[in-house]
Amino acid sequence: MASNQTKDILGISNVSWHSNCESYLLFHGETSLGNGFRAFLYLLGLAYCFIGLSAITARFFRSMEQVVKHTRQIVEKDPLTNAELIRHEKIWNYTIADITLLAFGTSFPQISLATIDAIRNLGNKYAGGLGPGTLVGSAAFDLFPIHAICVVVPKSGSLKKISDIGVWLVELFWSFWAYIWLYIILKVWTPDVVTVWEALLTVLQFGLLLLHAYAQDKRWPYLSLPLPRTDRPVEWVPEESQNIKNSECECDDSSEILQADEEQDMNIVDIFSIHSDIVTGPAYRQVPDSDMEESSNSNFAGQSSLQLAYVLSVWRQQFLDAIALESSESRKMNSIFMRIGNIFWQLVLLPWRFLFAFVPPYHIAHGWIAFIWSLIFISGIAYIVTKLTDLISCVTGINPYVIAFTALASGTSWPDLVASKIAAERQETADSAIANITCSNSVNIYVGIGIPWLINTTYNFFKYREPLYIQNASGLSFSLLVFFSTSIGCILVLVFRRLTLGAELGGPRLWAWVTAIFFIFLWLVFVVLSSLRVSQIL
Repeated sequence: MASNQTKDILGISNVSWHSNCESYLLFHGETSLGNGFRAFLYLLGLAYCFIGLSAITARFFRSMEQVVKHTRQIVEKDPLTNAELIRHEKIWNYTIADITLLAFGTSFPQISLATIDAIRNLGNKYAGGLGPGTLVGSAAFDLFPIHAICVVVPKSGSLKKISDIGVWLVELFWSFWAYIWLYIILKVWTPDVVTVWEALLTVLQFGLLLLHAYAQDKRWPYLSLPLPRTDRPVEWVPEESQNIKNSECECDDSSEILQADEEQDMNIVDIFSIHSDIVTGPAYRQVPDSDMEESSNSNFAGQSSLQLAYVLSVWRQQFLDAIALESSESRKMNSIFMRIGNIFWQLVLLPWRFLFAFVPPYHIAHGWIAFIWSLIFISGIAYIVTKLTDLISCVTGINPYVIAFTALASGTSWPDLVASKIAAERQETADSAIANITCSNSVNIYVGIGIPWLINTTYNFFKYREPLYIQNASGLSFSLLVFFSTSIGCILVLVFRRLTLGAELGGPRLWAWVTAIFFIFLWLVFVVLSSLRVSQIL
């Protein structure tokens, strides 16, 4: 049975620590059930929330890809013929898209969980433990298990290497510095205390990461490393995986959780688009002045009506797909048991699928509306997860910090795993797969911990004229030291693979699996040592 001191250390004020926990999730009658049965139900609910995260991840990636593919139209004049040329160029820089849309978006479950935990603890002089514990545990899950999966994903014998080593080194530096900075705050600069200025500096360093990575990508003098860059794909997803026939897609989020593409009619443009056809990469076409004027005046109203009708039909199809228990692929299964199993799985996913069907189609506003709505749903699931974690800790006596950097970190890191796996499968290089891991770890600290601490420290400063106390700093700082030590081993293996095999991912199947097993071993070392340390402290 945990003590009140433990309760204060973790910053959890809404949990009763008696043998029969008086807190409940849905109705008061839960408290009359046995603690063992309640723990089973809450763990089941936690697992179901993680399934929901995986389902919304599918829509999140479709919207993110649409955002990244957005191009702008530039009209230029040919100096020789004086004819007007229309050029389409991408709005998003490749590197910035990886750090912001990809890394920030996939880390949003952890960020929202930490922010919710901070808001719950407003008025408490001690920082909550769920947020930092989840984010540090997520960093370990990203670096070790996700790297392990990405190494074995490429087909046997195929190699995928980082094309822009300079950008990766910059991202890696800021990833390592993030955890060094966090340790300095906790144990060196102001031990066991976080001030407003420390929290603000933590958040601002995310902007420095963006600036430095962009400078390296553009090879700015004095701010970039003079390292060569090999060819890299223009698209986040290769073009061949984008051209999906209409008859081959039923927009089934549940059966295609790892599928990042959706049915597209290439003749239909975004309803807020400024160009008249969808292109991948820079493109030029000659357009006479008369044609431009006629097309802009006579076709605008007709195109707008057609686009609106198309978007509404897609949105309607989302709801039809949500309640469909069998897809065309499952009907082709020869085994009746596989079909029954598939139908059962669709029934399990039905509530999530129907709920997420309310997310607007990604065709609107270049995917931005669907992107934002997906993040809102992720935040809602994160709130339920925090409540379930409190209850599981309450009825089992397991320290919430241990639950945070194990179960919560693994479950909320699912979007990170999906993103890196898709990139490792479809891209010709390993840039986005590995960049998502390193950048997500940076985002976890600079944004995921920085913003919640900024909220708490600002409130405490005006309310109590005092800083924010971190009484579990010893356990958190020890986890940081273990993570830092094991992460060096992970990076050394990647460097060794680059020097010997010529690539970070793939290669001979035996060595790929040996690498993956070693990464999983490092993750287990982190989890075991961190858990033992927390047990000793508390």
